[in-house]
Amino acid sequence: MSRRATAKLGAVTKRAGIIGLGLMGHAFAQRLLAAGWEVMGFDVAPACRHRAKMLGVRIARGNAAVLATCDCVLLSLPTLRETELVLADARSALRPGHLILDTTTGEPEQAEAIHHRLTAQGVRYLDTTISGNSEQVASGDDVLTMVGGDAEAFAAARRLLRVLTPRVRHVGPSGSGARMKLVTNLVLGLNRAVLAEGLCFAEQLGFTRRAALEVLLASKAHSAIMDTKGEKMVTEDFAPQARLSQHLKDVRLMLQAAEAKCFKLPLTQVHRQLLEAAEAAGLGPLDNSALIKVLAGTLPLKRA
Repeated sequence: MSRRATAKLGAVTKRAGIIGLGLMGHAFAQRLLAAGWEVMGFDVAPACRHRAKMLGVRIARGNAAVLATCDCVLLSLPTLRETELVLADARSALRPGHLILDTTTGEPEQAEAIHHRLTAQGVRYLDTTISGNSEQVASGDDVLTMVGGDAEAFAAARRLLRVLTPRVRHVGPSGSGARMKLVTNLVLGLNRAVLAEGLCFAEQLGFTRRAALEVLLASKAHSAIMDTKGEKMVTEDFAPQARLSQHLKDVRLMLQAAEAKCFKLPLTQVHRQLLEAAEAAGLGPLDNSALIKVLAGTLPLKRA
């Protein structure tokens, strides 16, 4: 094969689609484009399409056009309900051999059901969850991707996955990525809530948030969440890296999964109350660090 033909083949195999060009989808596009991939995408929101087009994404006419053009497609959607709607909308474009990487955090059982249905059509589906926020993904930070699904499909997706995040782990069969994301988000979310409470407690004792954060960062209390959310809580810069309402959705999924196992999550129950108070006050679209507004006493907390 000639060098020119080989180069053309390489270009074709480095093509990916993205459906959902919000915060995380946009970050995926940045990573892929920077690595020399051709990216086609679609989003129902005109603003997201425009921002992605300015980045260099080829904007498709719709979901079906992305799947018709790309053998490997990333889904970055709010819930698995949207995943189901997208797959139904693009049903005619699905074909055997397609590789669908669904980065949506949703019910593990629903992810399993989608997997089994698509497998019957010869389509490979991986629940592909990300432990990190959109800014961390875009900047190439040490983010982890947790993948549930068939080993063969995981092997086929590995090259693309390693472009998205430095660390990738196959955590088990279909649904495992979704389950592990609930575990990691539980711990991350409670770390974030504890940090917010600690900074507010420090204020009550006469310290500034800045002074308290500096000591916490230098102490054994330090956690990675302080590196990403500490400054945002100090300055109350709540430009979203990951939206508060999305984490509330995840917390409800955690509680739902725990209830199905007759297991109690008492700290997460309190966390849900805090997040619901923040969402009721209109903070849902903001960064999840805006939770500090509730703990500071500036928003009411409804008791269950």
